[in-house]
Amino acid sequence: MKCGDLLLSSAYAVYERMLKRQLARGPRVEHIAVIQDGNRRYANRHNMPVSSGHRLGAKTTEKISDWCLELGIKHLTVYAFSTENFSRSEPEKRYIFNLIAEKLLELCSSEKIHKNRVRVRAIGRIDMLPQHLQNAIREVEAATEGYSQMYFNVALAYGGQYELIDAARAMARDLRAGMIRIDDVDEDLVSRYLYPTTETPVPKVDLIIRTGGELRTSNFLPWQANGSECAAYFCAPYWPEFRKIDFLRAIRTAQSYASRSTGL
Repeated sequence: MKCGDLLLSSAYAVYERMLKRQLARGPRVEHIAVIQDGNRRYANRHNMPVSSGHRLGAKTTEKISDWCLELGIKHLTVYAFSTENFSRSEPEKRYIFNLIAEKLLELCSSEKIHKNRVRVRAIGRIDMLPQHLQNAIREVEAATEGYSQMYFNVALAYGGQYELIDAARAMARDLRAGMIRIDDVDEDLVSRYLYPTTETPVPKVDLIIRTGGELRTSNFLPWQANGSECAAYFCAPYWPEFRKIDFLRAIRTAQSYASRSTGL
């Protein structure tokens, strides 16, 4: 390793330790949601195929799940494929679907997943996805059924407005069937009709992270985030180059916001 690289690595390690000490003194962050933006732009900047950008992005997703386990984050939700992404080219969609299926199947037998009792779930309009990806989702959900030490939610064929529409339709059916009453409808009841509908719902979000320089939350978890005064952290790095110190800075931002909101 060159001298300059060694100095940079040492400075990075010192800064990471400093950030961790700061986080240990702050309010607990339970749920982090991530908009993984910039795979294609990263690939274009480095003159590589778009597929390479997606595969490098998948490695970052693996890293952030490790960081969440290390810090004791209870819920991690990643925006992997939106309903708007169906407008992309067929070859790119095919590659993304195959890559996601591959990674989900790897989790089925992952020692880290089972040791840490991580519940892996997909949220979204899953029936819109190709059959082989639906099969992979069912396999990983079955392999991690009953785990609750950490929840890893993968948003696929997801759109926040569609989630609210699907919830409203399900509630209307149950109202018509007499299973619930108008007077029963409150925030807790609505939450039970959100994705996933068959088990513990995705809880309110403490922090949304978006990479790639965009300053939008792009219809991601609108009920869970907007109603909870969720903190948002927008940063310039594309998803494949998102670092641990970026992640720690984001949590520090959420803690600072929580402290101001509660007057601590």
